[in-house]
Order: sequence, then structure tokens, then C-alpha cells
Amino acid sequence: MKTVMRFGQLGIVLMMAAYYLLVAFNNVLDYGTNFNYVKHVMSMDSIAFDPHVAWHAMTSPALHHLGYVGIIVWEAAAGILCGVGAVRMGLRFRAEEFRGAKAWALAGLWLGAFLWGLAFITVGGEWFMMWESVVWNGEMPAFRMFTVNGIALLLVYLGE
Repeated sequence: MKTVMRFGQLGIVLMMAAYYLLVAFNNVLDYGTNFNYVKHVMSMDSIAFDPHVAWHAMTSPALHHLGYVGIIVWEAAAGILCGVGAVRMGLRFRAEEFRGAKAWALAGLWLGAFLWGLAFITVGGEWFMMWESVVWNGEMPAFRMFTVNGIALLLVYLGE
């Protein structure tokens, strides 16, 4: 049972490392596609104008690039931490130190949870009112990834 649980935990950490690193890689390789998403969300140009929240909008291209590069770095950091965690878990797979070896992986998973929960759901969804946009609403995908990441976090943390 212990071996199966450890394989599962190692697998889910590897999966999340691959996911975050692939997302960061794709965002660098195809910068423009998701940059447009960030630009429109931050500009709040695809929602009905409301003077009570219009002051939240950030229309500076420099801020759009800064925000997007910040997201890419955040994704890469989560992937790297999960990757290092997976290596450490793999090296201590049969040892009593396996539980302690999960620290890097847990840090990466927490970072991923904060990315989806804070950057996308809270800041994008609520500050920039992304939920109102018909075209640039990423709340459901963000919620999906927050949930997947949270389940991975729980399985790695709570398991043996």
C-alpha cells in the first residue's frame, strides 16, 4: 500500500511539474495568444462600462507585459519546484525521508494554487471583473486548474 501511494504521489507531482513547465514554455513560445487575454482582462475593454469599477482598468501596455511575464515566471517557478520535488521524492522513494522529501513539491503546488486562486480568480475575476466578459472570461478554466492543483496538493500532503 505504501509503495502504491508513493508512486501515485510521485506521479501527480510529475504531472503538475510537466503541466506548469509546458504552460510556461507555450506562453513564451506563443507569447501573443495569451498576452491578448491578459491585455483585454487588465484593460477591462470587453465588459460593459461601469464608472464604479472602471478605475480598476490598467491600459498601459507596459503593465500588460509586466503582468504577463509575471504569470509566466510564476508558472515556471511552480513547475521547477514541483520538478525538484519529484526528483527528491524519487531519490528517497524507499527511505523514511520520503515524507520530508515532499517539501519542494508542496511548495510548487502551493505556488500553483496561489497562481490560479489569487492571480486568476481573485485579481482577474474580481478586480478586473473578468467574469463579466463573454470573450475573455477565464474563470471556469482557472477554477478547474485551482481544483486540480488543490486535489494534487491534498493527495501529496495527506498521503503517507
